[in-house]
Amino acid sequence: MRSLRLDGAQLANLHTFLTVARRLSFARAAAELCLTPSAVSHRIARLERALGYPLFQRLTRHIRLTADGERIYAVLQRGMGELDAALQPQSDAPAGRLKLHAHPSIAHCWLAPRLADFCERYPQIELEVRTGNEDADFRAGGVDLALCYADGAFPGLATIKLMDEQMAPVCSPQYAAKHGLRGNHLALSRCVLLHDAHAWRHAAYNAEWQLWARAAGHEASPPAAGLTFDRSDLCLAAAVHHAGIAIGRRRLAQPLLNEGKLVMPLGDFIPAGHYDYYLAHPPGPASARLQALINWLLGQAG
Repeated sequence: MRSLRLDGAQLANLHTFLTVARRLSFARAAAELCLTPSAVSHRIARLERALGYPLFQRLTRHIRLTADGERIYAVLQRGMGELDAALQPQSDAPAGRLKLHAHPSIAHCWLAPRLADFCERYPQIELEVRTGNEDADFRAGGVDLALCYADGAFPGLATIKLMDEQMAPVCSPQYAAKHGLRGNHLALSRCVLLHDAHAWRHAAYNAEWQLWARAAGHEASPPAAGLTFDRSDLCLAAAVHHAGIAIGRRRLAQPLLNEGKLVMPLGDFIPAGHYDYYLAHPPGPASARLQALINWLLGQAG
């Protein structure tokens, strides 16, 4: 078994490896480190010779980590996280910068209205919120925490269930009256169905309607004209303005129902299958500021 001598040169090689592993690109790592791609490649080669095994598979157009590379990358990530936490000023109040990646609809409808409370409680935490339907990029994007509507499967990540979700068709009171929707699901065939085409990862454009139809005891959602969006909150906005009928998620739609802007003509909310809201972050101990954010989110969901 070889022992790696951690002198200045090898520490630089390990730092280079961490950057390449995060970016999965010699060129992008070189730009970040202000080195040439050749210098980065030489550093990785020296580290691999010292260890006695490869860290990357060199493929035609990209690279990927070997099993040993993944193992060492995970250890270095944990170590850097612990070092970052140790370097923070020791005080009762958590401080520092956090990046939260959230799916757009839950960020708009649920998270944003609550952020004033977070800022008041944790004035020394600088929270950066980024939204998108894509998976959070923990490797290259510098993301600390993800807030997702999903089935809870996040391989390789620490996962916390934040809150459950329920669903029901919703539309404006005027739309329900115009199309005779009260208690009559067959009337859906005369309606415009509003679809969130990115309800969850790899979802079909009409996945939520199909899920509701099965849960409500209907064979399938009825054929109808449709409008398709990439966000559930846009479906709700279109429904408020009489464009059609949408699948409303309770966590997003409840304020509009309370205000009378939307109604549920086909019955109350039912469970949304096994799709709920989850928090995910890289494995290992959370920093004080990350734990503060997680605890605050759990408190808001409670």
